[in-house]
Amino acid sequence: MLDSSKLETVPEIARRVPQGAVGDRRDSAGASSREVPDPELAERPRRRRFGAEYKLRVLREAEACTRKGEIGALLRREGLYTSHLTAWRKQRDAGALEGLTPRKRGPRSASPEQVENERLRRALDRTQADLETARRVIEVQGNVSALLEDLLAPKSATETDAATPRR
Repeated sequence: MLDSSKLETVPEIARRVPQGAVGDRRDSAGASSREVPDPELAERPRRRRFGAEYKLRVLREAEACTRKGEIGALLRREGLYTSHLTAWRKQRDAGALEGLTPRKRGPRSASPEQVENERLRRALDRTQADLETARRVIEVQGNVSALLEDLLAPKSATETDAATPRR
């Protein structure tokens, strides 16, 4: 016969099981995975992204609505705002799927024309610097040529007499 005074209850056994034992999974912060998440703390919100096909489908459904309250029901069902429809209509009118594709966030990259203009400006600056260098070289060559002509030119008799001092 078993002595009922020596039997342990389930809560007593649970207290004896060491923390982190099999069946009790804990994350790095020590919170048990069995715990219900705190309703006061919301997960970090994520920006919703809508594809072009989805936008067009919702716009078609909204345009098909004829009775009062159907658009509101559609928006509630999809979790959207009227501003979504307004913006998507503008995008569609601006260029169908082209205007409905998601845009990359952040600073815009330079257009091909701007890239080409910048490349041409740099080439022009280099060419102008080369031209200025060539002008200076030509000027120096002209000065050197004039000096050499003066030094190497044959002197006439009248020039030599005038150049020598008389005693």
